[in-house]
Amino acid sequence: MAHYTTADQIDLNTLAERYELTNPSVVPLPGGAANSSFRLTTGQGCYVLTALDNHDERTASALARHTQALYRLGLPTSRLVPATDGSLVTTVNGSRFVLKEWISGRIQQPLPLALLPEAGEFLANLHALPPQTEGLEDVPVGARRLSAVHLAAIPGFTDRKFAGWLTDRLGRIRAAEAGARREPCLVHGDLFDDNIVVRDDGHLSVLDWETISLDDPLLDLGMAAVGLAQDGAGLLSHERLEALLCGYEKKRPLAVADRAALPLEIEHAALIIGFHRYYRHNVRFPNPERATYHLEMVTFAGSVADRVGGLVR
Repeated sequence: MAHYTTADQIDLNTLAERYELTNPSVVPLPGGAANSSFRLTTGQGCYVLTALDNHDERTASALARHTQALYRLGLPTSRLVPATDGSLVTTVNGSRFVLKEWISGRIQQPLPLALLPEAGEFLANLHALPPQTEGLEDVPVGARRLSAVHLAAIPGFTDRKFAGWLTDRLGRIRAAEAGARREPCLVHGDLFDDNIVVRDDGHLSVLDWETISLDDPLLDLGMAAVGLAQDGAGLLSHERLEALLCGYEKKRPLAVADRAALPLEIEHAALIIGFHRYYRHNVRFPNPERATYHLEMVTFAGSVADRVGGLVR
């Protein structure tokens, strides 16, 4: 099963020495599918300490560099705190850690409707950044898409109905995308409300850059729609989607053809999320309590076509 660091496993004194901090104590923070994060309180202030549980040296270093580069480019995101030797990733007893400045605020689920335009504007600003900026040169291509290994696993799914649904829908999307020529850009890939802090000043900071890649901006918008534009019944909310797009188009207006293609990319994003939910909870780390979690994406994807009225204008 997946490994997650617990507070009692952290050598706090050694870590504190690496950062010249005093009187350290930690409290676990909720969330995090790949890492464990803690609120670190010290004599110098509060920080977020993240144990990069499921990263090797290469991917941990890349995540730290990418986060630092995006902060330096002016995006509202985490500011990494280097250790005294200048390193962004610190290894203690075989575990890798990064330290980030504490962002004062809270995660609101769902993200309030009034803040969706700002989330859309954030995504537009990200999509406009130059991809070859220092620290971002090694960003992968299409990392959020299903890989050949993922696709090969689908026929073996025990839930045959879900496997058939995925195969049919993915085939239709691949055929539609074959004629698309949208310029790839930097994408977040996981703009869900649990990755957004509503700061004390009322504005947003975005966390977690593990799925950053170069890809189609419409797929990233589609992923944001899955993460931020659902209603209470788990269906696509036209009102929430329009609020997200309103903010996005303040900076990057969509062409008519892009608006027409967006519903397909929203569905594409739902298929990707649905696959990963099934694969995680039924194949890699079987969890009976989450065994049907993927079906929420079947319901959501089925609502897209009926709820995008007026999207093309």
